[in-house]
Amino acid sequence: MPTERTHADACPGAIDVHPAADGGLARIRIPGGSLTKVQFRAVVTASADLGDGQLELTSRANFQIRGLADGAQFELGDRMAAAGLLPSLTHERVRNIIAAPLSDDTQTVVDELDAVLCATPELADLPGRFLVTVGAPVAGLGGDIGLIGDALLLAGQDTGLRPANPVAAVIEAARIFAAERGSAWRLAEVPEVVTRIIAALGTPTAERITVSTSPPLPGPAGDRFVVGAPLGRLDARQAAALADFPVRLTPWRSLVVPGAPDLTGLGLITDPDSPWHGVTACTGRPGCAKSLADVRADARNWLGTPHTRPVHWSGCARRCGRPSGDVIEFVATGDDYEETS
Repeated sequence: MPTERTHADACPGAIDVHPAADGGLARIRIPGGSLTKVQFRAVVTASADLGDGQLELTSRANFQIRGLADGAQFELGDRMAAAGLLPSLTHERVRNIIAAPLSDDTQTVVDELDAVLCATPELADLPGRFLVTVGAPVAGLGGDIGLIGDALLLAGQDTGLRPANPVAAVIEAARIFAAERGSAWRLAEVPEVVTRIIAALGTPTAERITVSTSPPLPGPAGDRFVVGAPLGRLDARQAAALADFPVRLTPWRSLVVPGAPDLTGLGLITDPDSPWHGVTACTGRPGCAKSLADVRADARNWLGTPHTRPVHWSGCARRCGRPSGDVIEFVATGDDYEETS
C-alpha cells in the first residue's frame, strides 16, 4: 500500500498562499529556472508593491514572496499570468522541474515537459512535493523522475531505460504514479511503482549512470556569472539591481546572469571563498510561527566559523529548506541548537 498521510500537501503557490506569521507566502514556480528580464522585473516589482520587497530563492529554483496582505494573491496571480509565469491555474503547484543551470539544452527540454504536463488533466493533482530533474548536475537532488539526455531516472536512480521520446516517458511515469499514489507525495513512497513504470515503458539496458550533483560555484562561468543570495534571500536593493538582467535560478539558491556584471557593494555572494557560501537557513522568527529561534540572526552571528561542508540552520525539527546531501545542521530546540553532522 502507498504511504498514507492524515494531512494534505500544503505547498504554497502563486495564488494558493500559505498564511505565515509575517503575512501571505506565495511560491512562484519557474520550471528550469529561466526568466527573461521582463519576467524577472515583474516578480521584483510584485514583491515591492504587494509583499515585503524581498525575494526568497528555494532549493527547487523558485521564488517566494512574503508579507502579502489578505487578497493580494489575486493581483499577484494576474501579474504573473501577464508575465507568462502562470500558464495554468489547475496545474500551477505541480510545475516542479529543475534543470542544470549552465546548460541551455536543458531549458528546451523543460519547456516541452512543462507544456505537456499542463496539458495533461490527470496530472493536475500531483503533489506539490513531486519533482522532475533534467540534466546530470541536478540528478542527485532527490527527483521523483529525472532525465540525463535520454536516460530515465526514477526515485533518483537510473532505470536503464532509454526511451525514444524522453518527455513522453516522463509524462507516462507521472501518470502511473498519480494513479497509484493514494495520499503519498513522493514516488519512493509507493512500493513497487518503479517496477511497474519500467515494465510499462520498455526494456532496460545494462548501462547505468552514476547519479550525482554538481553545483556551480559563485563567480565567472564562461560567458556568464553565478551570484549567490546570502541565506537564500535577496533584499529589495539586491533584487532591484539584479532585475537589469535575464536570470536563471539554481537549486543552490543562486542566480546565473549573463556577462561579467559589477555587483560590488550589494552584499551578494560572488566568490566561493565568501563566508556566506554554502550557508542556508529557513525563515525562522519572526516570519514563521513554528520557529523556535531567529535562525537568520543566529547564522549571521555564527558566520566566519570555518566549515568545509554546507551548513543549514533550522528553526524547528521540520528542517524546512534543508539542502540535500551531506550537510551540517543546527536545529533550534528552544533553549539552544542541536548540531548534527
